[in-house]
Amino acid sequence: MEKMKIEDIRNKNIEELESELEKLKKESFNLRFQKAGGQLENTARVRVVRRAIARILTVINSKVEKV
Repeated sequence: MEKMKIEDIRNKNIEELESELEKLKKESFNLRFQKAGGQLENTARVRVVRRAIARILTVINSKVEKV
């Protein structure tokens, strides 16, 4: 999964964003376990996932404020 574009995130509704957020949080959890076990090969993926989570949370919060 590549970097998520902010335009793509903004075009999704809140339900889609919440499902994407759940998927990213699970991936983040798995990456932390891989890192702890010494199995993590792509260390940059941790940063990408963390930033994608932040982007989604920002968009969700801005959409909730508008409602």
